[in-house]
Amino acid sequence: MMSRIQKGVIAGFAATVAVSLLEVANLYFGPWAANFPRLLSVMLQTPDVIAVGWTAFVLVGTFVLGPLFGILCPRLPTDTPESKGILFAVGAFIVIGLTVAPLAGMVGERPVGLFFMRAGFGTLAWMIATHAVFGVVLGNVYGHLVGRDWRPEHPARDHIHLAH
Repeated sequence: MMSRIQKGVIAGFAATVAVSLLEVANLYFGPWAANFPRLLSVMLQTPDVIAVGWTAFVLVGTFVLGPLFGILCPRLPTDTPESKGILFAVGAFIVIGLTVAPLAGMVGERPVGLFFMRAGFGTLAWMIATHAVFGVVLGNVYGHLVGRDWRPEHPARDHIHLAH
């Protein structure tokens, strides 16, 4: 039997793969916004080595955010695993945007700034959207691994008798 942390690792990996597909599409068919792995490589002071950003992206999504979600999921105040995932992932983005991003490296000649805003508003919108996708996949996979019916119960429906 897997622990919540192990289930979180699996869900985190699945969510990271899903967002990676979006980031690859952004890289090859866009760019619609600054690529998050690219921003991570900038934050890690290796702006010319995007592989560092991709590695950090996969490691953090899988081994930090996934297990943390596994621990926090039962305590999050929503009803469905997907909404819990969105709340968690967008919350993680807010924490990163307020703490790590302002202290991080440079985009071109400018610091990344609060919520990565120096990379442009499109990047902020892209980050929120991809974090929401990350959260939906994270919550969905975790919910399936837990194997519980996360949907709210409606006892009133059990007592409804339809007329024929």
